[in-house]
Amino acid sequence: MTPHLPAVSTTTSSSSATTSRAAAAARHHLLGAAAAPPSSPHHRRRRRRRVPGCGPRPRGAPVRCCAAAAAPAPQAAVPARARAGAPGATTRVFVVSDLHTDYPENMEWVRRLPAEVGAGEGAGIDALVVAGDVAETRDNFARTMEVLRGRFGAVFYVPGNHDLWLRREGGRYMDSLEKLTALLDACSELGVDTGPRMIGDLGIIPLFSWYHKSFDKEKDVNSVRVPSLEMACKDFHACKWPSDLANDDESIALYFDKLNDKNHDAIEEVKNSSKQILTFSHFVPRQELCPEKRMLYYPYLPKVIGSDFLERRLRDIHSNRKDGAACHVFGHTHFCWDSVVDEIRYVQAPLAYPRERKRRMNSEGWLPFCVYRDGFNPEIYPALWSDYYNKNKREPENTQLAPWVARHFAKYHKFH
Repeated sequence: MTPHLPAVSTTTSSSSATTSRAAAAARHHLLGAAAAPPSSPHHRRRRRRRVPGCGPRPRGAPVRCCAAAAAPAPQAAVPARARAGAPGATTRVFVVSDLHTDYPENMEWVRRLPAEVGAGEGAGIDALVVAGDVAETRDNFARTMEVLRGRFGAVFYVPGNHDLWLRREGGRYMDSLEKLTALLDACSELGVDTGPRMIGDLGIIPLFSWYHKSFDKEKDVNSVRVPSLEMACKDFHACKWPSDLANDDESIALYFDKLNDKNHDAIEEVKNSSKQILTFSHFVPRQELCPEKRMLYYPYLPKVIGSDFLERRLRDIHSNRKDGAACHVFGHTHFCWDSVVDEIRYVQAPLAYPRERKRRMNSEGWLPFCVYRDGFNPEIYPALWSDYYNKNKREPENTQLAPWVARHFAKYHKFH
């Protein structure tokens, strides 16, 4: 592991200008970390690993299974069937999160998805799982989902935090729960699934969730002063909740978790009908699916990313699945991820912000990621951070800043 800088004093300049710059930097980097973890150069090619228990891929089929967006020039487009691999496949499931189509570049990416991506093979169907954060406004959300619904035989969705922001809705909604109802109504009108059902032999189960601060159980980094969550996290201002729900406790996370109870019978039916199940959420179910705090530009990030209730619920759903038959897809942190933890495969395939795609190895070319093709794709896709933790032990008690984090803070603080 690359050596880290010693912990530094928390004594910093207290000027309002410095605080303002630090807060702005934290907001800019709230969902960002280093471009690459230690010992993981940007352009190093990584060997794909096979998920334990999954059978070998068909002879001649490519290792990578994805449906990349078509290039702007029509002649550069590659037929979806050529990208998908085995010619006998009939059911494919693609995954993506954090589309953020309020950015014109991201909306253009969605529009450039070739129509044949979701055409299916033979008598099969192609489905897309969208793990939240589609757009900030209801109108952009509906436009995005309408395009995707025209590209895929089935589209599944769960809400993310950006989807429930109100700041650009012009007072249309009383609170974020009213907007949630509007988004779910739009999904119903467009034929987008927000509840469990079978696609071929695969059960797909959306899980509603929200984060809570107590999800973070690792040691805090106290060597630098950073803005509070209230200053750095826009959710605290862009979302609005009824008086009985609050950001500083578990009430919002519990509320969203209980929304899944209404699907109890449908979930049980899927569990009984399929040996392979894909669950998905926007938020993070385990803290191990995020880099350690010392490697983050904003060390408080783990307090606003995940839910213990979510992990318990998905573990109950996957309890009897063995040998690579369980997968959970998530989003939110914008870190590409693909790893197996306690017999469940966890995948994050974010489109993310345009500026993030420019500095990360996992660009838009691998999206949407095909995780299932008449069976879960047995290859672990190379992703910098999950690759790093697949090879290196997590050290949550180590709070010495990673070099790139120390350099970042040096721009805004005077170290002593």
